[in-house]
Amino acid sequence: MESEKILNLSVDCVVFGYDTNTKSLNVLLIKRYLKSKFTSEVLVDDYVLTGYHVLKTETLDDTATRVLKELTGLTDQYKKQFKAFGDPDRLTNPKDLVWIANEAFNLRTITIAYYFLLKTEDVNLEQNTFEAKWFPINALPDLGFDHEKIILEAYEDLKEKCLSEPIIFKLLPDKFTINEVQDLYQSILGIDIDNRNFRRKLINKKYIIALDEKQIGVSKKPAQLYMFSMDIYNKMFSKNYLISM
Repeated sequence: MESEKILNLSVDCVVFGYDTNTKSLNVLLIKRYLKSKFTSEVLVDDYVLTGYHVLKTETLDDTATRVLKELTGLTDQYKKQFKAFGDPDRLTNPKDLVWIANEAFNLRTITIAYYFLLKTEDVNLEQNTFEAKWFPINALPDLGFDHEKIILEAYEDLKEKCLSEPIIFKLLPDKFTINEVQDLYQSILGIDIDNRNFRRKLINKKYIIALDEKQIGVSKKPAQLYMFSMDIYNKMFSKNYLISM
């Protein structure tokens, strides 16, 4: 028997993906399209975040994980719950009201927002039933509901966290070059970083491990490959207690 959903509580997921080819931070969005039942008029044609009502048998994290799996087929990705959105007018745009009437949504729905980090190459869009598409964070399409606000707040949180936590390595291949790390930081932060200074600082980090490998299949001189060690990072940044119990 299908579990009953909570009609005024939902989870929306901002799925960030990094494309190493275009050096672009992207957001995965799904198509929202509705035609009139009586004419051929298109009533709604835009994009939204993926999300769903919370089921009564689920935790919020359960819902977020389920939503991501249904959209991408992926599990065990980095996720963070970052804010609740519950303004009384968040769903009152005219086209949103049309959509809500068709889908029988509760007009006063509160959503708990999460964001996920993954690699764009890990998502197969050709077989995606949601008509999902990647959009650069700085070139978002027309969005429904308050989803532009949710995306931009998730992006601000990501920019802050990437400076203090090693979450950017969730967006990179397991083996990467220093230039790829720099490109990713520049893409997220929207700034140019001094190459020589960045390289010196990064390779001096003990948790950035130089491998006995170089790039393959590149036209230019192959670069040194590195990997990130979470074990070393955790040991370096473990909490120090004044009294051991």
